[in-house]
Amino acid sequence: MEMRNYTAPSRFIFLGFPSLPKLQMLLFAVVLVIYMVTWVGNGIIIIVTRMDANLHKPMYYFLGNLSFLDICYTSVTLPKMLENLLQEKKTISYEGCIVQLFFFLCFLGTECVLLAVMAYDRYVAICNPLHYLTIMSKKVCGYLATFSWLAGLVDSAVHTYFTFRLPFCASNELNYFFCDIPPLLSLSCADTSINQTVLLVAGTLIAWTPFLCIITSYVYIISAILRISSSEGRQKAFSTCSSHITVVIFFFATAVFTYMRPISSYSLDRDRLLSLLYSFVTPMLNPAIYTLKNKDVKSGLRKVRRYVGTTICIQSGRFQNNW
Repeated sequence: MEMRNYTAPSRFIFLGFPSLPKLQMLLFAVVLVIYMVTWVGNGIIIIVTRMDANLHKPMYYFLGNLSFLDICYTSVTLPKMLENLLQEKKTISYEGCIVQLFFFLCFLGTECVLLAVMAYDRYVAICNPLHYLTIMSKKVCGYLATFSWLAGLVDSAVHTYFTFRLPFCASNELNYFFCDIPPLLSLSCADTSINQTVLLVAGTLIAWTPFLCIITSYVYIISAILRISSSEGRQKAFSTCSSHITVVIFFFATAVFTYMRPISSYSLDRDRLLSLLYSFVTPMLNPAIYTLKNKDVKSGLRKVRRYVGTTICIQSGRFQNNW
């Protein structure tokens, strides 16, 4: 790639939703609700999985990590989006764009690998139940979670480096609502073929490889479930996987499609909608998906609610006695 002298833009301007200029306050309210629901829902999952001793299992350890990830990567984009919805000019500094892209891709990549780790956990639980606690020990779970975070970190560093070494001399207007790779590449006046190759190679490692691992795990899982003689046993085994399958479908169907294709086929209107699904909607729905389909989590929620209610009553009684 031939590099000429150029001045990096001091800021980028988000065009966001240019066709909806009169609905900014409505969009602000919708985004704020999504952000609050994401925080509350995933925060409750983290609290419940830590407070309820019955949920101190590998499956819920990874679920806690997933909820923390969902809070993190919505927090990278939504607060800035909320701020810009209240302003006429929706901007982000050049350095802020680098930071936003880096952490967004880091959390996104980590979630790809973590979902594969969760599929492996279900594979061991159903296909090798007698050795489950031995194979999925606390140390192994810690290693798998750490590997997920490191994979996301390395993937993000590679993408961020190759994206921001490009000259953005065509324009500083991002026809998007946060800093992401495809809209940034569309602003470059240099050859982006290297970036597209990096997207393909890194995407294969961080997205397609975990996805194929998930598919392979579920081939073995479904095979094992079908060999269970009782219908009740099959239903119970499948119920432990249904929530994870639902999350995987929501997440990979949108995220992989966005990044794993040529930039020439990029459509701003269509891909803005897709990015909304995997960036904002999926993190908001994950707690509901796991809560509605998981008896253990619902039981943990009831225990925490009783504990909080009892604590409030005790504190209220002490306050009245002191008064």
